[in-house]
Amino acid sequence: MKLTFVLALVLLSALGVSLGQASPQQALVPQALQPLIDATPAGGLLHLKPGIYLGPASITRPITLAGSDQALIQGDGQSTILSVAANDVTLRGLRLQGSGDSHDRTDAAVLLQGDRHRIENNDMQDVLFGIHLKGVNHALIKGNRVTGKVLPAGMRGDSIRLWNSRYNRVEDNVFTRGRDLTVTNSPDNQFLRNRFTDGRYGMHIIFSPRLLAQHNHLSHTGTGIVALYSPGLILRGNHIAHALTDGGGGMVIKESDDSLIEHNQILHCSVGLKIDAPVLGGGQLTVRGNHFAYNIIGLFFYGEAGGHDFSDNRFDNNLTTVAISAPGAGGANQWVRNQWDEYQGFDRNGDQFGDNPHEVMLYADRIWMETPKAGFFRNSPALELLDFLERLAPFSSPHRILQDPRPRM
Repeated sequence: MKLTFVLALVLLSALGVSLGQASPQQALVPQALQPLIDATPAGGLLHLKPGIYLGPASITRPITLAGSDQALIQGDGQSTILSVAANDVTLRGLRLQGSGDSHDRTDAAVLLQGDRHRIENNDMQDVLFGIHLKGVNHALIKGNRVTGKVLPAGMRGDSIRLWNSRYNRVEDNVFTRGRDLTVTNSPDNQFLRNRFTDGRYGMHIIFSPRLLAQHNHLSHTGTGIVALYSPGLILRGNHIAHALTDGGGGMVIKESDDSLIEHNQILHCSVGLKIDAPVLGGGQLTVRGNHFAYNIIGLFFYGEAGGHDFSDNRFDNNLTTVAISAPGAGGANQWVRNQWDEYQGFDRNGDQFGDNPHEVMLYADRIWMETPKAGFFRNSPALELLDFLERLAPFSSPHRILQDPRPRM
């Protein structure tokens, strides 16, 4: 009798049936998410049990959708996984994967419309666009992990995209294998302590004044931060490294007047900071306390005279410290208390400042500025000899790019 009972238990176990609880196979049977959302009242909490839930789904009333990191919302591979068209929606602890791949539809993991959302601690995998804010204000996007589809950088979607959205905070997120972090027509937003690797542009800021980007870590992208027509920016304490492709650089600023760039580390980029001054002049940039090191070009000025303030910056081991597009570009900039590894002077009174001004002159390196392909031969014996001879006995008067009257030692 006992042997018969044991054999019966073994047979039931082999068939995936247990006494008193569902089998693992039964627990992982996918179920539609939309009916569960529709049954949740406004202001209610829908806490998903561990399992697989089928998208796409939409939320049209203020609810909290939570998952404790064990609820997977599986997209259909043809659309946005989860769409929100309401105010005061919270998404927390969810896993989402498998969006569509259409740029025309902007297929995303999460599409947000409305105000005051909280999107926290979600994991999004195999998605074209990550989090898309479309006309969203006063939202918090925090602690999410977004990994894009395996595509060439130009064919991916943005890890996060803000369009016509204001007063949002994007903080402590990890973005991987996306195209850009894009902010378009969206004033007064904050990006704090985010990490982004393997992309085209780290941050792409267009017509979005007064954005605060602080303590973000951007690496292995074509360009770290590019800002276009966005005055009043504050770019502070960011770490930007290995931006070497796509003709960009660590930071590229175009006609974004009255902005503050301070205490950033810009390392091993094609250009540390590239500034395109407007033809008719405009507001000033304040560039202070930054560290530019191991870049091909530390600073590059393109356009008119400028008139920006550079103070207390540090320049180390850049192949070329400062370059210009033509004589006169950046000529009106103000320089003081910067530390230059090329400075050749003394500090006889011990006040930690050089006794003589530091000057950057334009000699034979004009060759590779006019013919960019010649940059391949920088530091070659031929160009080094030519540059030495030009400095030793210049055939014409060299052009002074800048003068720092009080360089730091």
